[in-house]
Amino acid sequence: MNNFILIFLFLSLGLVLQHVKQFPTHIYKTLNKIVIYFCLPAITLYHIPKIKWSSELLFPIGAGWITYILAFIFFHFLGRRNGWSNKLIGCLILTAGLSNSSFLGYPIIEALFGKKGLETAVLVDQPGTFVVVSTLGVFTAAFYSKGSPNALGILKKIITFPPFLMFVLACLMNIFDYNLNENIQSVLLKIGSLVTPLALLSVGLQLTFDRKSQHWKFLRLGLFFKLLLIPFVIFVLYVFIFNQHSEVIKITIMETAMAPMITGAILASTYGLKPKLSSMMIGFGIPISFITLAFWYFVLSFI
Repeated sequence: MNNFILIFLFLSLGLVLQHVKQFPTHIYKTLNKIVIYFCLPAITLYHIPKIKWSSELLFPIGAGWITYILAFIFFHFLGRRNGWSNKLIGCLILTAGLSNSSFLGYPIIEALFGKKGLETAVLVDQPGTFVVVSTLGVFTAAFYSKGSPNALGILKKIITFPPFLMFVLACLMNIFDYNLNENIQSVLLKIGSLVTPLALLSVGLQLTFDRKSQHWKFLRLGLFFKLLLIPFVIFVLYVFIFNQHSEVIKITIMETAMAPMITGAILASTYGLKPKLSSMMIGFGIPISFITLAFWYFVLSFI
């Protein structure tokens, strides 16, 4: 419940501060950089070294990758067919292709499946969604941003992306079974905990409600893809094609049905990929997802 209160508190605070003349609303750019360059690397270093790998993890880990690849294919070809701008395509891929599998996902999964369910939620989030945003997400942002850099330029952006560098380091720590000092881990956890309030405040500072905006139709399409179409595809793939019916699979499907990932929206905004639309995907996606998640939980009760 505390997480849900924080969501609406910081979104509302951002909206209020937009109307305070003395407040520099452009500070959201600084908040985005703090999230990307400090908070996300801290989360990576804290969680990845602790993961115990096995073949059973392929389904929850793979869900985030499958979701993003399908989003890339769907919006890239639909955008090219309809003459959308690169920035619009990139924004929709980054927001509709990534799930809020941690801040929203963790408390919801714990409430529905107990603390045991959190183990699966972490797998969907850390080696799944989080690594996707640190690699394919950065590729997408660089590819669709202004100038469309060449392959070398895109590769440079990925390997110099702080969360990705920390992911590589964290993987090496995992391989060699090395853990940081408990005091350092405590500091990392505290820094990482700033992701949500800072990111949501940034989203609130950019969120607008212009009824005449051309973003509404793309918002509807993006949320339809994220909250309904993708969970349906994963449901059919895992349950009917791969014949999986375990609780792990149910949790994985619920995670794919979460609202758009805040970090994906921050990445889109940082690279100039329709910041207003990316904020709308978060601002409207979170409350709407509570309804669609109830629907998916009902559906999954029958498997």
